[in-house]
Amino acid sequence: MPESLRTELCGVPLRTPVLLAAGTAGTLDETAEILDLSRIGGVVTKSITRQARDGNPEPRITWTRAGMLNAIGLANPGVDAFAEQVAPRAGAMPCPVIGSIAGFSIEDYVAVAGAMEAAEGIPIAELNVSCPNVHGGVEFGADLGALSELVRAVRPVLASTKLLVKLSPITVGTPHTPADLARVAADSGADGLTLCNTIPAMGIDVRTRRPLLANVTGGLSGPAVHPVVVKIVHDVHRRFAREAGLPIVAAGGVTRWQDAAEFILAGASAVQVGAGTFADPKAAEKIARGLAKWVRDQGHTAVVDLVGAVAIDG
Repeated sequence: MPESLRTELCGVPLRTPVLLAAGTAGTLDETAEILDLSRIGGVVTKSITRQARDGNPEPRITWTRAGMLNAIGLANPGVDAFAEQVAPRAGAMPCPVIGSIAGFSIEDYVAVAGAMEAAEGIPIAELNVSCPNVHGGVEFGADLGALSELVRAVRPVLASTKLLVKLSPITVGTPHTPADLARVAADSGADGLTLCNTIPAMGIDVRTRRPLLANVTGGLSGPAVHPVVVKIVHDVHRRFAREAGLPIVAAGGVTRWQDAAEFILAGASAVQVGAGTFADPKAAEKIARGLAKWVRDQGHTAVVDLVGAVAIDG
């Protein structure tokens, strides 16, 4: 990849700012069969919980005109199997690994964080407090006090591991905005933010009159959510992240290099490709190549020069 794409996230060097999102790239290295992982910025593991989970019943993924609707339900091997069978391979990955942590209680999150800290080759952990496809756990991402308590509990466990907090784009029913929650996460010890998870959504088969997903509701990802997250990234970057030097990883509807470029201009230091990899398994590599040409066309030699560079009069 061109030198112009080199950047860093929480002090960890990245070849490109393009990452594979949690839950869309296998548990760790499964995508290596179809994608050259040495040509992307990094991989986020499947979200790991304290206990193994089979996830929600099928059907649990479908496509809509707006994007992908899924209710996987945090299916994963559990922290013990992850620590024994998956984490030892992280150090041999040709790109940085970000470990995704999920849970249903503070004790759950702390236990998984301990495994991430103990693993060599996982320099960054991503705290998933916003999965809309399970009951419990998501409350941490909707309440300022609960979020602060969780981040403060996990922070000391990750003594040598940087911490990202992954938030929801929707705070309907609460008096808080995503920016409010982002600030609390940062004030409580987060080294960076991932904005954002999927949007709670639902689809119905009009012939059978039954929900498209066995779980009834799920999370919407893809092009429809992209403009929503662009605004959130911009708001958080302008309100406090820029001044604090707090990196933002943007996720939501990145299927083309233009989507990634928008996020960078809004204030993101890196972007995640999720649903886009289902449509095109090589999307991340293509997006990175497009970004390199865009940086040149903008008259710059480094993508970092364009972070937060949206031109707004006044």
